[in-house]
Amino acid sequence: MRGRRSGLATFAQKVEAAIPALRRYARALTRDADTADDLVQDTLVRALRSEHLFQGEEVRSWLYTILTNLNRNRLRSLARRPSLSSIEDNDAPDASGPEAGSRDIERALATLAEDQRQALLLVVLEGLSYREVAEVQGIPIGTVMSRLARARMQIKGYLDGERPALRRVK
Repeated sequence: MRGRRSGLATFAQKVEAAIPALRRYARALTRDADTADDLVQDTLVRALRSEHLFQGEEVRSWLYTILTNLNRNRLRSLARRPSLSSIEDNDAPDASGPEAGSRDIERALATLAEDQRQALLLVVLEGLSYREVAEVQGIPIGTVMSRLARARMQIKGYLDGERPALRRVK
């Protein structure tokens, strides 16, 4: 019984230690602090309820997987609703100065396909290895590498002022 309690304490401590990274990743994914906080809270609730299912040593990757899946569900739900855009986002004049660069990066990230953006954020922002990203997204490591290459190429093109190429639909 005592070993079980210390295992729970260790698990809870690892989960708690991952909260800042989860919040950072969720904010980058959602681009909204309130939505990100809700997503992190749902992730933590699900992780703590499902602790008995956790196998392995790397809690952080498991938490990213839960968060990624919850975000996919959220996006599917949003896709079924009509979209609304805020006036401030579209009508704001272009800023110059140091903050303009971060807005360009934000806009460039927004142009990426969701799977590419997730892979890029997990590698660049959260420092996960390609193997860990493959596990989080449930895809082969080669797919992670190609998503990252396409994402980086698209962001570079955007920042260089190139017009995005039209995508072929079959």
